[in-house]
Amino acid sequence: MTEQKYTIKDFKSENEVRWCPGCGDYAIMNALQRTMAGLGIPKEEFAIISGIGCSSRFPYYMSTYGFHTIHGRAAAVASGVKMANPDLNVWVITGDGDAMAIGGNHFIHTIRRNIDLNIILFNNRIYGLTKGQYSPTSDRGFRSKTSPYGTIEDPFVPGQLVIGARGSFFARSIDSNIKMGEAIYQAAAKHKGTSVVEILQNCVIYNNGVHNAITNPEFRAERQLFLEHGKPMLFGAENEKGLIMEKGRLKVAKIGENGVTLDDILVHDATEADPSLHLSLINMSLPEFPVAFGVIRSVDAPVYNVEMTEQIKAVQQTRKITCMDELMKSGNTWEVTGNGNGKPKDCPQKELK
Repeated sequence: MTEQKYTIKDFKSENEVRWCPGCGDYAIMNALQRTMAGLGIPKEEFAIISGIGCSSRFPYYMSTYGFHTIHGRAAAVASGVKMANPDLNVWVITGDGDAMAIGGNHFIHTIRRNIDLNIILFNNRIYGLTKGQYSPTSDRGFRSKTSPYGTIEDPFVPGQLVIGARGSFFARSIDSNIKMGEAIYQAAAKHKGTSVVEILQNCVIYNNGVHNAITNPEFRAERQLFLEHGKPMLFGAENEKGLIMEKGRLKVAKIGENGVTLDDILVHDATEADPSLHLSLINMSLPEFPVAFGVIRSVDAPVYNVEMTEQIKAVQQTRKITCMDELMKSGNTWEVTGNGNGKPKDCPQKELK
């Protein structure tokens, strides 16, 4: 049997895409379609599950199986889909409001269980579909329709939640960087367990330019650190800067200054079980540090759907009851036969307790 070859067109649906012109969602979808086309997986084995929000229109625009669910419940529904059909390649499309507010409990417990799902988290730090309210990832002091004087709440950092929920995979990308997105989605698809990919996404209507300080081409070389497993943590126009460890904390150093050489630069290990350094990389922010992108954490851990399947097989091999009929006839049973007047036939006349 010849292997089916796909192109990006095979994953585009006939539906009109109704995102605002210039929305970052277009680039994210383009990168994911390219990724799926190259995975060598039959189209009918993909399922895309979304919640509520602009990003959650995603299933309509993909020529795959899909389910547009309800607010905050995408991870829960996707968990059910995966458990019912473990052979499906399941992708969860969600936003910072959908996943981190009403869906926060489902989000962390899906990660804790390590169900084999791929969660793509669009983070524009705003509620876009409902017209511009602040979200759980909006910065303290952010002014919006629901915080006209500035929010007085600290935001969630998605990667911190993943680590706190004992996550096995976390990556970060940018909506407009399709090449980076493809590389990360491929890694997420190959990972066994819950993979979470945070995408810094731009809402051109209600929070335009929210990530400009990081994504602007003029200074992105100085403000972005793309991590690759087994390679030094370098950044800058000429890769002249890097991360070192000093007194137990990360520090930016310039090669050639203060005796720093390339050998002093930390080498990224995404597979390290101890999440301490991964968390430090997640927490890096401007202006002291560049923002970390790429696969930050990817470790092996027991996978829920695999464990459940194996547990069922083990129980089936040792169980005494093998069918429903045996179950219904096990324990204390009564055989009741009617004689036309509602009384049991050939049954002692005593009260049944």
